[in-house]
Amino acid sequence: MILRRTLFFLIGALFALAGLYASSRILLLGLIHFHTDVQLRFWVLALGALTGLVVGLILAPWIMRGSKGMAIFIEQNLQKTPLQDLIAGAVGLIIGLIICNLIRSILIVMGIMGIIAWILITIFVCYLGISVAVKRREELMGIFNNLPRLGKEKGVRSEKKSGIHKLLDTSVIIDGRIADLCESGFLEGTLLVPAFVLEELRHIADSEDVLKRNRGRRGLDVLNSIRKNSKVRVQIYDNKRNLESTGDVDTRLVKLAQHIGAKIVTNDYNLNKVAELHGVEVLNINELANAIKSVVLPGEEMHVQVIKDGKESGQGVAYLDDGTMIVIDGGKRYVGQTAHVLVTSVLQTAAGRMIFAKLRQEESNTTARYDEVNVLG
Repeated sequence: MILRRTLFFLIGALFALAGLYASSRILLLGLIHFHTDVQLRFWVLALGALTGLVVGLILAPWIMRGSKGMAIFIEQNLQKTPLQDLIAGAVGLIIGLIICNLIRSILIVMGIMGIIAWILITIFVCYLGISVAVKRREELMGIFNNLPRLGKEKGVRSEKKSGIHKLLDTSVIIDGRIADLCESGFLEGTLLVPAFVLEELRHIADSEDVLKRNRGRRGLDVLNSIRKNSKVRVQIYDNKRNLESTGDVDTRLVKLAQHIGAKIVTNDYNLNKVAELHGVEVLNINELANAIKSVVLPGEEMHVQVIKDGKESGQGVAYLDDGTMIVIDGGKRYVGQTAHVLVTSVLQTAAGRMIFAKLRQEESNTTARYDEVNVLG
């Protein structure tokens, strides 16, 4: 309330000063002639100040309401604008003002026309600086990122822009393994979650299908867990400049990755192939899981627990601790038992790794003798 009253009287005072200045200019230019000097001049100045004060007090409520509405509008738009755009726009504005200040001394000698020209040029150059800086914000931020860090040697530089940002797609968020991967520290830089991916997650979480709804809610829980507990920074990317707002999520994700020079983190095989066709780097969680599985070479021996029958006659199936399937030729007789097997070949597919093995020669011979005894006996 005190601030409102202060602003009210401040506006009145400014208008009073404006009225005083206007009346003094009228007297200075000789627009009104007086036969007597001092007293009438004083009353003209007082009348101008009083007129300005009255006008200011009348207009003050409208001015305050308009200023408040404009401040709220600007604040709302600034909150929606990404921080990178604000920084880039500020840098462009500063550069534009510096350029205009350099040409001011040249135009000021042309009088009133030079001042008008300088004002128009300033508005145009500042707008141009802000526009260009916002459109090239990624390159601009890359310049700052590549500057040497304080307190380090001159040759040490920060990460390149292409290795910093990683875009998360819907499938990898719902999968959930990304949270453990972030917690382990294997992922570096900033994880970006596009607004349209978050919107798709919300639609899945609101689905009438129970399974879809649970998957969507799991994805939202995973995101919150990463943001609260992870060592990696997570940011919602809602900048839609120069990007199409139509098309499926995968297409928009690939275009966004191309636009900002980011990598895509996914476990979607089809998205992986589409991104590679567009020249976008992909970090596939499934490929990482396959890569860190234990390496098994043909000729190695191992003890495994045969779990079930295989598809082909006489085959048995076992599994390693990491879930890799082992198909054992002749292992059907050892279902529920431990067998000593010899690896014959390893098959790597997009779905994972599969190991083919056979029983060791001694066990095969023993099994054959038992069969022969059973037949004779």
